[in-house]
Amino acid sequence: MVEDAESPGRTGAKRRRARHLGPERRRPMILDAALEVFNAKGYAGTTMQSVADAAGVTKPVVYDSFANRDELLLALLAREEQHLVISIVSALPADPTVGTPEEHVLDGVTAFLTAVQKNPQSWRIVFGAQYGAAPVVAERVRAARAFLVESLRLTLLQSLPGVADPDANLPVLAELLASMIESCARMLVVDGTDRTPAELARTVAQVVAGGFGNV
Repeated sequence: MVEDAESPGRTGAKRRRARHLGPERRRPMILDAALEVFNAKGYAGTTMQSVADAAGVTKPVVYDSFANRDELLLALLAREEQHLVISIVSALPADPTVGTPEEHVLDGVTAFLTAVQKNPQSWRIVFGAQYGAAPVVAERVRAARAFLVESLRLTLLQSLPGVADPDANLPVLAELLASMIESCARMLVVDGTDRTPAELARTVAQVVAGGFGNV
């Protein structure tokens, strides 16, 4: 039998408190639970029931806050993306015209990967929800990644003024740099590399110095 909101016991107490909260106060708690479930079970395992179980509430309580799983995941993506957006913006050089492209990449990638390492769950939901997700969720993930690539493109545009045919080449370079950063982040939070963010960033910066400078 499914325990309702008035059932006794520890779980029942949690559910009584959750039910007495208004939707606005419940949503952060439910999103925290959804993030926990997603990181443990992926998109397929993140159901309204599994989130309810993790939050210690009944499924109707979850539906009171979010109409369906996609709406729940979109809200979670929006929240976690903000963490990464702040990391990306703070990682970009304040003045890309000062210093070398290698220095810009080293400082920026180190800062970004350090943020990823400190908040791996945000990275997993933003960059991992696209696999097997509903189209509306996958599209939201692609939009988040596009923001990263565009930020890199604008930085490269200022840091590499000598690049031939920048309109054609800089988008390609930005995409390559974004792919390298994604790979490094995945090594940190998924593969479990023993390399530090600074060490990974140094490798990326050396590739930039050895290859991008000749474009």
